[in-house]
Amino acid sequence: MTIEKCINAFAVDDVIFEEGSTGRELFVVLDGEVEIAKVDGAHKTSIIKLGKGEFFGEMAVIDGSARSATAIASAPNTRVMRINHARFVYLVSQQPAFALMVMDALSKRLRASNAVTYRAAQS
Repeated sequence: MTIEKCINAFAVDDVIFEEGSTGRELFVVLDGEVEIAKVDGAHKTSIIKLGKGEFFGEMAVIDGSARSATAIASAPNTRVMRINHARFVYLVSQQPAFALMVMDALSKRLRASNAVTYRAAQS
């Protein structure tokens, strides 16, 4: 598969994937910005905005679980590269730095989530 087939372009407010959907792909932001959000009807709660070089969708590519949030393009001409499960496994096995980068991001995101949960439990 050529790399061009793995690149998708989105306009502002285009949904890349929805919470609850299944998919075994991780996405890397090539250009633009992607907002990860919880969407409940017309209400949207932003979790994080990601820019060039950042990635999302890593939980589904690792464990095959349903998407835990919705990914929405939040800048014009947002381009992302899709990395399917097989390519992800190959990259992890061949590029230790890639595996460490994913683990680092997962760790930071888990810590941030834990901090929010802890603050909510305290109030």
